[in-house]
Order: sequence, then structure tokens, then C-alpha cells
Amino acid sequence: MIKPKHTPATNTGSPKFSFLKWISFAFIFMVLGVLGAVGFDAAVGYTNTVEFCTSCHSQQYPFEELKKSTHWSNRTGVHAGCPDCHVPHSFFPKMYAKIMAYKDVYHELLGTIETKEKFEAHRWEMANRVWAKMKATNSRECRSCHSFDHMDLSAQDRFARKKHEKAGDRNETCIDCHKGIVHQAPEPPADAKDTATESPTDAQPAKDTATEAQPAADATTPTETTDPKN
Repeated sequence: MIKPKHTPATNTGSPKFSFLKWISFAFIFMVLGVLGAVGFDAAVGYTNTVEFCTSCHSQQYPFEELKKSTHWSNRTGVHAGCPDCHVPHSFFPKMYAKIMAYKDVYHELLGTIETKEKFEAHRWEMANRVWAKMKATNSRECRSCHSFDHMDLSAQDRFARKKHEKAGDRNETCIDCHKGIVHQAPEPPADAKDTATESPTDAQPAKDTATEAQPAADATTPTETTDPKN
């Protein structure tokens, strides 16, 4: 009678095998983690570009206004794009803004502001939403470039110097005065003129303030500029 050959069992429970197994798993997870982090950073970086912000048809209207402003082109070459002003720079607020940007895609598909006429019909509502957010964050994105502490008040005209000297004591922020310096300030509708705290046309425009500060390298997206529904 032929006896079956006996195959020695692999000692999978040995300390050496377990150590190598966990080292292999750890290395694989590390590689996947690095690739995921690099991919995530690249995706976030791409969505923080002017090219991405203006890739939607409806964004061409505010983009044309931006290109005519001193934030886009000026004597010193300091440049600020859409995300520098409309996307938070710190991580968690930025991620929240990215998530909420789904509304842009939704309304782009609906065609809510696809024509110039539709865009103008929603301009007052959209502008006030942006102004309210800037007020709530103490003009956070503006302050990434502009600072009261580093302003040379002696180089400003009398009106600006007077305003900036008292702004801190009055707990005022950039957007309280600087409305309509990049995008066209909308005319308030008749039913809003009595309740508006300040008409955008009454605000003092900034005089080449974009030339005095370097915009941050990483910044927003246009979610706040175009979303007519919130």
C-alpha cells in the first residue's frame, strides 16, 4: 500500500512570518496614503485656479469685470484671482467651501444665470450674500493681503486715512466700505432701498489697494460669487 506524501505545514503562526506580514501591509497602506494625499492636494489645488473657477459659462460675466480691476492688473504686478478673494485659505473653512460649491454645479446645469440678463436679475441677491459672508468673517480673505497694522496712512488721501484710522475702533471691516471695487456694484431694487444699511454706490472705492499687498498663494473658488440660491 502506497502512503500519501506528507507535506509539511507552513508555520504561518511564527513570529517572523507575522512581522513580515504586518510590515508588508504597513508599507502598502503607506504608499496608498501618500498617493491619496498627493492626489487630494492636486485636486484641491486645481479647483483653486482661475481657470477652474471660470470654466463655467456663467462665470465669464464676473471674470470680465475682474480683468478690468486693479486686483487683476496694476503698476506693481501684484495679482489676485477668484480664489484669492472668494475661498478661505485655512484648511477646514476651505473644505467647507469646496463642499458647498455643489450649488454652483447645480445652478449651472439649471441655467439659473446662464445669460447676461439672468445674471443681472440675480446680481443684487448674489452680491449681498457675498457681502454678508465677508462681514461675518471680518473680511477674512481680504485680510490675507491687507492689514491695518501695515498700512502707510500718510500715503493715503485724506478720506481713506480718516476711515482707516477709525475703522479698528469702530469694529469695522473691509467690506463695510469697499463694495463694488472689482465687480460691478448692483443697483438695489426699489423694495430694498429702504432697508439697505448702505447702498453699494455710497461706498468709497479702494484706490489701487491691490498693488500694496501680495495675494496668498492658495485661496477660493467662485461659489460665493454666483450662487443665487442658498
